[in-house]
Amino acid sequence: MAQQHLDRLSALDASFLHQEGPESHMHIGALTTFDGPPPHFDELTALIGGRLHLVPRYRQRLAHTPLDRGRPVWIDDAAFRLEYHVRHVALPSPGTRAELLELVSRIFSSQLDRRRPLWELWFVEGLEDGGFAFIFKTHHAVIDGVAGVDLATVIFDLESRADPVPDGGPDWKPGRDPGMLGLLALGAARDTRDALALLKGTLSAGAHPQATLRRLRDAAGGIGEIAWAALNRAPETPLNVPISPYRRFVTVSGTLEDFKTIKNAFGGTVNDVVLAVVTGALRNFLESRGVRTEGLELRALVPVSLRGPGDGGDVIGNRLAAMRGTLPVYIADPLARLEAVQASMEGIKESRQALGAEVLAGVQNFAPPTVLAQASRINFSTRLFNLLVTNLPGPQIPLYVLGHEIREVYPIGFLAANQAIAIAIMSYNGQINFGLLADSQALPELDDIGLAVSEAAAELLALARAG
Repeated sequence: MAQQHLDRLSALDASFLHQEGPESHMHIGALTTFDGPPPHFDELTALIGGRLHLVPRYRQRLAHTPLDRGRPVWIDDAAFRLEYHVRHVALPSPGTRAELLELVSRIFSSQLDRRRPLWELWFVEGLEDGGFAFIFKTHHAVIDGVAGVDLATVIFDLESRADPVPDGGPDWKPGRDPGMLGLLALGAARDTRDALALLKGTLSAGAHPQATLRRLRDAAGGIGEIAWAALNRAPETPLNVPISPYRRFVTVSGTLEDFKTIKNAFGGTVNDVVLAVVTGALRNFLESRGVRTEGLELRALVPVSLRGPGDGGDVIGNRLAAMRGTLPVYIADPLARLEAVQASMEGIKESRQALGAEVLAGVQNFAPPTVLAQASRINFSTRLFNLLVTNLPGPQIPLYVLGHEIREVYPIGFLAANQAIAIAIMSYNGQINFGLLADSQALPELDDIGLAVSEAAAELLALARAG
């Protein structure tokens, strides 16, 4: 389904708006670096402007119904100006890596302006090696991480071209602003349509009782697993404290081949290895804080995509289920820790958590905003998980912008309330890159955690090679 003027946010998309607060910013993004010399800024804006028709949501803003009666809708922003969203900055000399990461930290320490389309792209010059960087920042209500990889093709090319030509597209004419009365009428019409869809689904279920009963049984089991997870709350740790608006960002890079070597030696998946590495790093951090790790298992929120083969890049919005995996930080031996992670993830795959989450999301689509706001707070509660860990599959071929090859891609997650760290991982062109986002006051030792990620990966790789 293409993005349209007057689209209503899904329940999940709206939940990211409800969850946002002065300290918890619900935007996500990425840091990408390139070898220099940088292109002219006008070339970049011409490229983006020439391809925005491929992602209409990037020229749309939020509109709320009177008295917040229904979920917000996306409307074309008649005042849209590209220069408010594409920013041009330069690092102070010498433009070190630390200065680049400090800029990312500052950018992710402030919320996006909800009066405008919810995205920014920062074009950064002045890197000490002569290269340049892009910093992407998009609200989670617009896009999920998996869709974000697809949307990068708006400006990313599969081949190097000396003089890329923007795709152009038709002249953009914003849709008519519906006004308050129009939004009220639209909301009433959609409530009626949703009710008819629910009735149609009920009649269809009656026509196929056996299949319906099987799905209801599986869904009930999935919802039960989610409820059980909520009753068995995540442990209290230094990762779950009140946070400030201020962020720190640290990157760690490895090679995908090394992670495959570990996977091939000990079984499981690359994702299992990634989670085992994160577990080892967090164990190191907790012990450095004097936390007893005996019997301690952290809960990780692991987003899983629900996108089907037919959900292309024009389907913007969140199609995610929140799976909750365990990180066994109580295990000192790295191989035993990896085995425990493998068993945990296998158990999640065999569970019905994803189906239960999908059913709950569908039910929330019929809920009023006040109920949605409460549901979003429960979804991101520290009762359920200690931190976000998301692993995104990226392209294993080089990508280009204006003829310049992308050197690195580091994903950037978000911090919900009382969540002091989020770890996002993405593979790209033979690399596997970790982006660690943390509250700067709650976790001043984020650099040490990044170093512990590298050490945990190196430890497993040495064992794999020795075996």
